[in-house]
Amino acid sequence: MTQRSSSLARAFAVLAVVCGLLALILVIASSLGGGGGSQGDNAQPGKASGGASRNAPATYVVQNGDTLTSIAHDTGVSVARIQALNPGVDPQILISGEKLRLREAP
Repeated sequence: MTQRSSSLARAFAVLAVVCGLLALILVIASSLGGGGGSQGDNAQPGKASGGASRNAPATYVVQNGDTLTSIAHDTGVSVARIQALNPGVDPQILISGEKLRLREAP
């Protein structure tokens, strides 16, 4: 009987250690800002806040890992506006180095 309870206790101890490690990894990953890249890499001059696209740069060069949503957030131009200005761009397949128009040419 003591042999059986001892092996069961060891199994629970291993399970507790594994769960603790997983929790630690999740906490570290969330604190590092798992938001898909640092803002310093994609920052553009004239970045607008609050959705006003008149202060947005004329174009945006797609960086590795960008999505239309992240570009819209970084530049202040809505996803719908980016899609309207770039009808040939597939929103599911953005290519690094590709230039997207963010506002009409003057």
